[in-house]
Amino acid sequence: MKRFNINKISWDELDELRRPTPETTDFDRVVQAAVSRRGFLTGLVAFGSGAAVMGAGAVRASGELKQGAARFAFTPIAAQTDFTVHVPEGYEWKVLASWGDPLFSDAPAFDPANGTTPEGQVRAFGENTDGMELFDIDGHEVIAVNHEYANLDINLPQNDEGTPLSVTDVRKIQDAQGVAVFEVKEGENGWEVVIDSPFNRRITHNTPMRIAGPAAGHALLRTEADPSGTESLGTFNNCGAGRTPWGTYLTCEENFNGYFGSTDEAFERPEGFARYGIELESGYDYEKFDPRFDISRNPNEPHRAGYVVEIDPSDAASTPVKRTALGRFKHENAEVTLAADGRVVVYLGDDERGEFLYRYVSDDVYVEGGDTSGLLDAGQLYVAKFHEDGTGEWLALTPEATGMDRAMIHIHTRQAGSAVGATTMDRPEWVAVNPTRVEAYCALTNNKNRAVKANAGGDETPATGPNPRAENNYGQIVRWRPENEDHAADRFDWDLYVMAGNPEVHADAYAGSTNVTPGNMFNSPDGMKFDSRGMLWIQTDGDDSNEGEFAGMGNNQMLVGDPASGEIARFMTGPKGSEVTGATFSTDRRTLFVGIQHPENFPDPEALPRSSIVAIRRADGAEIG
Repeated sequence: MKRFNINKISWDELDELRRPTPETTDFDRVVQAAVSRRGFLTGLVAFGSGAAVMGAGAVRASGELKQGAARFAFTPIAAQTDFTVHVPEGYEWKVLASWGDPLFSDAPAFDPANGTTPEGQVRAFGENTDGMELFDIDGHEVIAVNHEYANLDINLPQNDEGTPLSVTDVRKIQDAQGVAVFEVKEGENGWEVVIDSPFNRRITHNTPMRIAGPAAGHALLRTEADPSGTESLGTFNNCGAGRTPWGTYLTCEENFNGYFGSTDEAFERPEGFARYGIELESGYDYEKFDPRFDISRNPNEPHRAGYVVEIDPSDAASTPVKRTALGRFKHENAEVTLAADGRVVVYLGDDERGEFLYRYVSDDVYVEGGDTSGLLDAGQLYVAKFHEDGTGEWLALTPEATGMDRAMIHIHTRQAGSAVGATTMDRPEWVAVNPTRVEAYCALTNNKNRAVKANAGGDETPATGPNPRAENNYGQIVRWRPENEDHAADRFDWDLYVMAGNPEVHADAYAGSTNVTPGNMFNSPDGMKFDSRGMLWIQTDGDDSNEGEFAGMGNNQMLVGDPASGEIARFMTGPKGSEVTGATFSTDRRTLFVGIQHPENFPDPEALPRSSIVAIRRADGAEIG
């Protein structure tokens, strides 16, 4: 059976190879309309002074975006193509933690040539840092950070292309992923990890979890090891993150499908596997050494992945909880806010081409100091429908609307979204809620299949609404404002805050919106976070070839957007080959922690490349954001 080498391709490309979607020919009309200036964005309405999209044909203004009362506390930097981090003049950065750095004194030091030991990995900082949050716990600053996936050739450098050869190899790879929780402290040498802090812990592919919510106990979640369907092991492909008002961390399982395979080439996959990309071959060879990941032996195991997991960073002995009420799909992040009446609202993106944007609203209200144990278990899940007139609505995923029972809605959530006619999106990644006004933003990172292929469920993907460009390799950020300034309202108005593009290469829709210039252009917006002033920090995970359609964009980067003026400025660039991902502020807001994922030659050019967190601060010690 063929093994796909995940070292050489992205997770998106892996999915394309594993299950290529049949080409369709129904969208030629839409493609032509999308790429013509006259038909571009017809029907969009813009609201607010920061609207980047002004209506039909307004791809770019004749001049550059007018400069208003800029709120940027830095001089924007140029694009870069080298192997290190760049920040503006007056700012400085330092590596806080890298893959293999010990969290406990009994872990061995990182070996620059061979990495970590199998025994040491579970006691050390993991691989491929992604979403993270910092918590102030009784005066202790504690970071929770995701470790999304492993680079097998780097993590198993002794093996040919990193191919696992034993159960020991598999355990090491499993322990390199998941979540790390650790205390940090600022001293004379800047920020450092507090070794052996009682808050420190690693959560991996083998950590016991509790399953809660509508899907808990369902027959599809029961296994021989867990006949109750309420207890599982591990959290997988942890991508984006979130935090609750009551101080817990939400880690989000994204491309969980890539961990499962079959040792029986004749095994017939159960219903629903195709929609989630669960195939007979995996990307890690787990199934050859760990029967839990062999779908021919444990066909229900994949149903126990694909959720948001709640972790208490204040208690290293606590059991993480999979919150099935938030749906099962390829979660990017979980952005939590409160409705006008105090109910908990969670916005959730499904990061795959042509999938959907979701919202959860709790039944009960949040009361500070009250019981929060059921707030993410009992509530209603919705999916977004965007209309061409700039309005939208949240469609409730109920048994009546979907024809599915409540548990199945939360196990086969994608199918539920298709059943009610949700809007197919250009890979909805991070959602961010503005703290200064009632509005939310979602990064639609890219979609080369827009108006070319249907999604995995057969839903059409016309180039319309918030996804207006066919074969979209640049991405855009959609924003919406809920009716009556209430995040629990079922209707909203929407526009596009920015459409990424290249004005040096294109003169049409692919040049981007008017707030994209040769000095700030980028592609594939991914991570997003608002600071306390309402400035939007935008991170990218796209093509850094700096050639062709991407000429002049350089490495992946972090920009800052001002929703009030529409302006966007480049703040940081990452090393060549890396994704800039995950951002969180210190309690005093004088330091910004940022993730550098899968760099090519960083931080030590003489050693194995290591995913890292860097700490950025102003030289004058003032607040950032």
